Amino acid sequence: MKSKGKVITITVLAIILFIIVGSVIWYFNTGVGGRAVKTWISNNSGGLNRTVQVYDQGGHLIKEYEGKIDVQDTEYGNKILFELNGKRTIIYNGTVIIQEK
Repeated sequence: MKSKGKVITITVLAIILFIIVGSVIWYFNTGVGGRAVKTWISNNSGGLNRTVQVYDQGGHLIKEYEGKIDVQDTEYGNKILFELNGKRTIIYNGTVIIQEK
Protein backbone atom coordinates (compact mmCIF):
# COMPACT_ATOMS: atom_id res chain seq x y z
CA MET A 1 0.00 0.00 0.00
CA LYS A 2 2.85 2.39 0.71
CA SER A 3 4.20 2.11 -2.84
CA LYS A 4 0.75 2.84 -4.31
CA GLY A 5 0.60 6.07 -2.27
CA LYS A 6 4.05 7.06 -3.53
CA VAL A 7 2.99 6.44 -7.12
CA ILE A 8 -0.12 8.61 -6.69
CA THR A 9 1.92 11.38 -5.02
CA ILE A 10 4.54 11.32 -7.79
CA THR A 11 1.81 11.32 -10.45
CA VAL A 12 0.03 14.29 -8.89
CA LEU A 13 3.31 16.21 -8.56
CA ALA A 14 4.20 15.42 -12.18
CA ILE A 15 0.80 16.68 -13.36
CA ILE A 16 1.16 19.89 -11.32
CA LEU A 17 4.68 20.44 -12.67
CA PHE A 18 3.47 19.81 -16.23
CA ILE A 19 0.66 22.37 -15.79
CA ILE A 20 3.06 24.99 -14.36
CA VAL A 21 5.69 24.49 -17.08
CA GLY A 22 3.01 24.47 -19.79
CA SER A 23 1.49 27.68 -18.45
CA VAL A 24 4.86 29.44 -18.36
CA ILE A 25 5.68 28.35 -21.92
CA TRP A 26 2.23 29.41 -23.11
CA TYR A 27 2.48 32.82 -21.40
CA PHE A 28 5.84 33.70 -22.90
CA ASN A 29 4.59 32.75 -26.37
CA THR A 30 1.73 35.28 -26.19
CA GLY A 31 2.03 38.92 -27.17
CA VAL A 32 1.78 40.05 -23.54
CA GLY A 33 4.50 37.63 -22.47
CA GLY A 34 6.78 38.70 -25.31
CA ARG A 35 6.34 42.36 -24.39
CA ALA A 36 7.01 41.54 -20.73
CA VAL A 37 10.29 39.89 -21.69
CA LYS A 38 11.28 42.83 -23.91
CA THR A 39 10.42 45.29 -21.12
CA TRP A 40 12.51 43.27 -18.66
CA ILE A 41 15.46 43.22 -21.08
CA SER A 42 15.15 46.98 -21.68
CA ASN A 43 14.94 47.78 -17.97
CA ASN A 44 17.96 45.64 -17.09
CA SER A 45 20.25 46.49 -20.00
CA GLY A 46 19.84 50.27 -20.15
CA GLY A 47 17.39 50.33 -23.03
CA LEU A 48 16.99 48.99 -26.54
CA ASN A 49 18.38 50.24 -29.85
CA ARG A 50 15.73 52.73 -30.87
CA THR A 51 15.01 55.77 -32.97
CA VAL A 52 12.99 58.58 -31.36
CA GLN A 53 11.47 61.17 -33.67
CA VAL A 54 9.84 64.33 -32.31
CA TYR A 55 7.35 66.27 -34.45
CA ASP A 56 5.63 69.61 -33.95
CA GLN A 57 1.86 70.07 -34.20
CA GLY A 58 2.18 70.71 -37.94
CA GLY A 59 3.88 67.35 -38.54
CA HIS A 60 7.37 68.73 -39.13
CA LEU A 61 10.33 66.82 -37.72
CA ILE A 62 11.96 68.79 -34.91
CA LYS A 63 14.60 66.36 -33.66
CA GLU A 64 15.66 62.74 -34.07
CA TYR A 65 17.56 60.64 -31.53
CA GLU A 66 19.21 57.27 -32.18
CA GLY A 67 20.94 54.83 -29.88
CA LYS A 68 20.37 52.59 -26.90
CA ILE A 69 17.39 54.34 -25.34
CA ASP A 70 15.30 53.52 -22.28
CA VAL A 71 11.93 55.27 -22.59
CA GLN A 72 9.56 56.11 -19.76
CA ASP A 73 6.17 57.66 -20.38
CA THR A 74 3.97 59.32 -17.79
CA GLU A 75 0.50 58.43 -16.61
CA TYR A 76 -0.94 61.62 -18.08
CA GLY A 77 0.53 61.07 -21.56
CA ASN A 78 1.83 64.62 -21.98
CA LYS A 79 5.48 63.87 -21.23
CA ILE A 80 8.04 61.39 -22.57
CA LEU A 81 11.27 60.82 -20.67
CA PHE A 82 14.32 58.96 -21.97
CA GLU A 83 18.04 58.74 -21.45
CA LEU A 84 20.61 58.62 -24.22
CA ASN A 85 24.38 58.63 -23.67
CA GLY A 86 23.88 59.42 -19.99
CA LYS A 87 21.79 62.52 -20.68
CA ARG A 88 18.12 62.75 -19.80
CA THR A 89 15.67 64.21 -22.33
CA ILE A 90 12.11 65.19 -21.44
CA ILE A 91 9.61 66.06 -24.15
CA TYR A 92 6.40 67.83 -23.21
CA ASN A 93 3.29 67.87 -25.41
CA GLY A 94 5.04 66.69 -28.56
CA THR A 95 4.18 64.04 -31.09
CA VAL A 96 6.78 61.33 -30.52
CA ILE A 97 7.37 58.20 -32.59
CA ILE A 98 9.62 55.59 -31.02
CA GLN A 99 10.77 52.68 -33.16
CA GLU A 100 12.94 49.77 -32.20
CA LYS A 101 15.72 49.02 -34.64
